[in-house]
Amino acid sequence: MAKDNPGIVSKITKFFKQVKNEMKKTNWPNKQELSSNTVVVLITVTVLIAFVGVVDVVLSGVLTPFFL
Repeated sequence: MAKDNPGIVSKITKFFKQVKNEMKKTNWPNKQELSSNTVVVLITVTVLIAFVGVVDVVLSGVLTPFFL
């Protein structure tokens, strides 16, 4: 009966073997691509933070007189 229902240890082992095989198939970026994409993400996040900050200040200035 134990052979029909594999134990948790064998299931975990099988899972990690499958993960290892899938990681080998992954197309990893090279150093230049990684650096380039990191810069793009940092610039995008900075621009979005600035935009949200400006919208917040403008809306606070416009709406504060109505709620005080």
